[in-house]
Amino acid sequence: MSLIKFLTSKTFLKQIILAIVGLVIFCFILLKWLNVTTNHGEFETVPDLKGKSIGVANLELHENNLKLEILDSSNFNPDYPKFSVIEQDPLAGAKVKDGRKIYVTLNPSGFRKVKIPNLKEKTFRQAKPTLEALGFSIGTITFTDYLGENEVVKLMFDGKEIKEGDELPKTSKIDLVLGNGNRPGSN
Repeated sequence: MSLIKFLTSKTFLKQIILAIVGLVIFCFILLKWLNVTTNHGEFETVPDLKGKSIGVANLELHENNLKLEILDSSNFNPDYPKFSVIEQDPLAGAKVKDGRKIYVTLNPSGFRKVKIPNLKEKTFRQAKPTLEALGFSIGTITFTDYLGENEVVKLMFDGKEIKEGDELPKTSKIDLVLGNGNRPGSN
């Protein structure tokens, strides 16, 4: 039997038609299955979680058939309560499928602690930007008898002397005791 006779035979044509019909039925069943399993056209609206505690956020997401996934905590933001949501992805109002994970970033319990650098015998002009770059602010400035004029003699926090390596919360107000250029005990 030649190839041309085989390709034009009734048996071959029946097999081709059966294969095409089978493929169409398979695609139809696959598309119907996908519609059922993916809930095509059904969406949940993501609630606004910003400023809410973990418990409240989890409850709201559970009511909307969504899941909470905590990514990390961020830098402390005093505008939000401790351990509350400060960022979310996807954003509030977005349309998502049932069971979708909503990723949140939490506000930590306070500012992170920062180590105090060695600023003794540095000038005020050097100490001020160093402290501000670390997130501290300058409190009161007092002067004492010390030969180096405007040099840092002591760093104080809440009335106590702080030393290099001590840790304070970021945004703490540090008081500086500077030298006035007079020799100690020369009055």
